[in-house]
Amino acid sequence: MGDLKNKKDEVVGKVKESIGDMTGNDKLKLKGKAQKTSGKAKDKVEDVKEKAAEKTNEVLDD
Repeated sequence: MGDLKNKKDEVVGKVKESIGDMTGNDKLKLKGKAQKTSGKAKDKVEDVKEKAAEKTNEVLDD
């Protein structure tokens, strides 16, 4: 479920950034960029947590 929300944040952020850029609204552009970056960062954290869990399970299974 977290992956879906993170991807949504990335897409919505990119749209806001684009609209802000097209309309000259720097505040919206920055909000969009922040939301997009946040979604990407959260996605990376999820990946690291998943890999750590896999490695932990491998060690425990040995």
